[in-house]
Order: sequence, then structure tokens, then C-alpha cells
Amino acid sequence: MAKQHQIHVKHHQNLAFNAKIDQYIVPMDTTDEHSINHGPSPKKMMLAALAGCTGIDVVSILNKMKVEFSQFSIDIEAQLTEEHPVIYDNVTIIYTIKLEETNRTKMEKAVALSKEKYCGVSAMFSHFAKVNFRIDFL
Repeated sequence: MAKQHQIHVKHHQNLAFNAKIDQYIVPMDTTDEHSINHGPSPKKMMLAALAGCTGIDVVSILNKMKVEFSQFSIDIEAQLTEEHPVIYDNVTIIYTIKLEETNRTKMEKAVALSKEKYCGVSAMFSHFAKVNFRIDFL
């Protein structure tokens, strides 16, 4: 039987909501003039989920390859369409990492495996946006 995820989202006030995801409460709000600064917007949370998903993959793969690294971070730049519904149509994932130069090809392989095989969030994004990947080595 296929796995199913369930969450509960409850209205907080104004346009703000709280999502209960497992044992965690995650606030959400709008970014417009009606915001009470309760939390990030749902769209930006999607980008955080994308970064988290691919980041978990990359770290897991690098650990399996026994690659030592430091200063690993992920930035995402995402373009929004102008027409409604406003969606992301072009997304760039930028990995920044410090590792030995001899391990750069392993990092490239880890990113490729995340993109092509493991990251379900990236796979979902690819259905509505062009997803680009870039690695900046420190």
C-alpha cells in the first residue's frame, strides 16, 4: 500500500496559519500588507523543502562516499510568473561547499543522484518549473 502523509493546518489570525507536521508546529503567513509576520509564506516554505530534501540527499551520499566536507549550504533563486495562479517557473539550486579538490567529482555525482533519483521534492518541482543546479566550490 502506498505511503500517505497527513498534516493539519489551523487558522491563527488574519491571514496566518499554523501547520502541525508530525510533532512540529510550523507558522505560515502572507507577505503582503495583511501579514502579521507570523511566519514565512507557503511558497517560500516550498523552496525550503526543496533545499532540505536535496541537502539531506547530498549529505547522505557524501557520507556513504566517505567524503569530508565543511561549510555546506544551499541557496535557491526562484522566478515567479506574473499571471495567476502565480507559480515558480524557473528555479536554480546553488550548492556551496568546501571539500578537497579531488572530491569535486564526487560532489557533482551526489548532486546528480539527488536530482535524478532521490529528491522527491525536486521531482515534483520539475513538473511545473525548469530546475537548474549549480555547485560553487570554496
